[in-house]
Amino acid sequence: MQAMADLSGGFSAPSVDAAHAFRAALEALARPGSVQDLRGATPPAPLSVAAGTLLLTLADSATPLHLAGAADCDAVRGWLAFHCGAPLVGPEAAMLAVGRWEDLGPLSAYPRGTPDYPDRSATLIVECDALDGPANATLSGPGIETRATAPLPDLATLAENHALYPLGLDFFFTAGARVMGLPRSTRTEAL
Repeated sequence: MQAMADLSGGFSAPSVDAAHAFRAALEALARPGSVQDLRGATPPAPLSVAAGTLLLTLADSATPLHLAGAADCDAVRGWLAFHCGAPLVGPEAAMLAVGRWEDLGPLSAYPRGTPDYPDRSATLIVECDALDGPANATLSGPGIETRATAPLPDLATLAENHALYPLGLDFFFTAGARVMGLPRSTRTEAL
C-alpha cells in the first residue's frame, strides 16, 4: 500500500494534462520572463508541481535525465521510473536536468549542441524558492517586444550561455506551480 502512494501524483488525464503542460512550457519559452501556471502532476518532495509536470511532459524512456542535488533521491527516482521511464545519467549525457541552481553546476558539463546539431543540447529545470522576487536582470531578444525583467541567478553565467548562441542551454525556472522560460536566444543584462 505504501509503495502505491509513493508512485501516485502522475497525470490524471495524461493526454489532456500533457497537452496543457506542453502549451504552458512553450508559452514560457516563447515569452521569456513571463510566468505561466503549470499544473497536472503532484511529484514527491523536493520537486515542485511545475518541475514534476515538466518532467512528465518532456521526459520519456528516450530522454536522458540528470537529477542534481536533493532531486536525486529514491522517491523522485522511483516516481520518474514509474511515470516516464527516463534513463538517469550524469550531466555530460543529459538532455534534461532538474535541481537547484547551485546543484546543477557547472553548466559547462552539459551538452550545448554542435554547429551541425544545435538542438542536441540540454534543457535545465531550475528549482527556485519563488519567481516573483525583485528583478535583477533585463531580458531582450526573440519573444520580448522591448525589454522584460526577471529575478535570475548568476547573470554572468547566463550571459556566457547566450554568447554561445545558436549553441547553449535552455532553462525553465520553476517554483510551486509556476514556470518561467529562458531560451539561449535571450540576452540577460544586470538591471
